Amino acid sequence: MIGKLQGIVDYIGDGFIILLVNGVGYKVFTPEYLTHKSTIELWIETVVREDSIRLFGFSTIASQNLFNMLTGVSGVGPKVALAIMGTIKTDTLMSAIATGDAKTIATAPGVGKKMAEKIIVELKSKVGSTSATTFTQTTDGATSSALPDLLMALEALGYKRLDIIEMAQKLVNSNPNADISKLVPMALKEISTAR
Repeated sequence: MIGKLQGIVDYIGDGFIILLVNGVGYKVFTPEYLTHKSTIELWIETVVREDSIRLFGFSTIASQNLFNMLTGVSGVGPKVALAIMGTIKTDTLMSAIATGDAKTIATAPGVGKKMAEKIIVELKSKVGSTSATTFTQTTDGATSSALPDLLMALEALGYKRLDIIEMAQKLVNSNPNADISKLVPMALKEISTAR
């Protein structure tokens, strides 16, 4: 079984790359954003099906582990797991699972509200205690209570969840005692300075 590949990105397709390793081209499905002719290392997960053998590549072991956790959820295959990981950053996804934020998970193509909720139910206990993100590691639970309110308020103002979630998480984490009336103006200021 292949555990890791290092080579040159020879071709970039729709959701996959051809990774040239010592003259051999491996077709690797990956959610990573890569550039043509770049030299990369990918941790490889081999998925064997009745009619195919596919290689899935990740830049970190944490991403590979998250992929394995997602595909362990009934109804979530490799294609859906890649769509989720390609749409939502790893830290943001782990935070969404840990805090029960189904709306963020449902922004991935092919994932509806029911599937997002199922992912949360099946993975919350696994991700909540071992999350690599600092956003879920608050002492008073401020992130889990203030974050959904802040996101809902900003979405009501027309901002897309995937565009604001990282900023909102950082804001709530760095201001654990602030209520929503203080967080919204701070978030709007962050958004305006980022433009």
